[in-house]
Amino acid sequence: PSIVGELIRRSQSSLDALQREIQRRSGPDLLDFILEDIRQLKQRLADPQSFGVIMTGMNASSWLNETMLAWLGEKNVADTLSHSAPNNVTSEMGLALLDVADVIRPFPQVVAYLEQAAGDNVLEELARFEGGPQSRAALAAFLDRYGMRCAGEIDITRPRWREQPGTLIPLILSNIKNFAPGESARRVEQGRQEAAQKEADLLARLALLPDGAQKAGETKRMIDLVRNLIGYREYPKYEIVSRYFLYKQALLREAAKLVAAGVLRDAEDIYYLTLEELHDVVRTHEVDPQRIDRRKAAFHSYEKLVPPRVITSEGEIIRGAYKRDDLPAGALAGLPVSAGTVEGRARVLLRMEEADLAAGDILVTAFTDPSWT
Repeated sequence: PSIVGELIRRSQSSLDALQREIQRRSGPDLLDFILEDIRQLKQRLADPQSFGVIMTGMNASSWLNETMLAWLGEKNVADTLSHSAPNNVTSEMGLALLDVADVIRPFPQVVAYLEQAAGDNVLEELARFEGGPQSRAALAAFLDRYGMRCAGEIDITRPRWREQPGTLIPLILSNIKNFAPGESARRVEQGRQEAAQKEADLLARLALLPDGAQKAGETKRMIDLVRNLIGYREYPKYEIVSRYFLYKQALLREAAKLVAAGVLRDAEDIYYLTLEELHDVVRTHEVDPQRIDRRKAAFHSYEKLVPPRVITSEGEIIRGAYKRDDLPAGALAGLPVSAGTVEGRARVLLRMEEADLAAGDILVTAFTDPSWT
């Protein structure tokens, strides 16, 4: 467990240093600084220690699934064994939003405002209501920790939650409506108990097999690896989007200067330039507006394209469809997030900010990323 904590502390220290240093940069120096930081980021992502932790946790998870199926005939045991695993920054994000709902829930005026709120000046408006300062502080603390995230977050141009906090309102209201106070703590404890019960059950059954003590000991070691390491695999993604948001804020500040100087028509025009091209624009104060217009038009055209799910290294595109031979009429075929069977109302949701989920709903969507969790 200590290695995961050290890796996270090292990453956070690097992010803190980046936030301090990038504030001091401007002009071509800023672009040089960002390009160098990206180079260093790529090196950190390939760090053998960090990568080793991720792969060790994933290999232990695969070993448990394969070996427990072979020894005990039980499938996908790692799903349960990894419940409430520590240091999972994505799970912690979802739990933190439940805690925000707990702060807001006791204040009817705040809830009523959020139900009709429009725009992204939510934090400023909250102060007008009873319970508003507490609600604002809770939401601001969440944004301090997770405000760099959003749907499709790998795209640096997508609006972050910090930039559009109104995106979170449907999720907060859904939490208020569907869960009782203290839900985050209950979920964590329930997950821990489920994992502990599954571990105890597996080890007891293994002990009854031939060479049971050896099998149980080996399985216990793999369970400990999963519990201690599997949560960290979410952290590199968190570091990436955290750094991207710091880059974005600094670049938009520089773009605002270019707009004020009459070089760019709009600050977001920089989204259609490479960093190297932007470096030249910042240095020379010259830009080709027609190039930007062409790229905007091309981007709008690309938005209509549907990328293939699989492309081989030779460039072949593999197409296919789910077999529907055994499916009833009107059934939706897809990939489940977790193993098992559940009954409830299926809700097809394409945009997270349009979420209005009720307890027991089954989310059906085209794809997810950490922001959906």
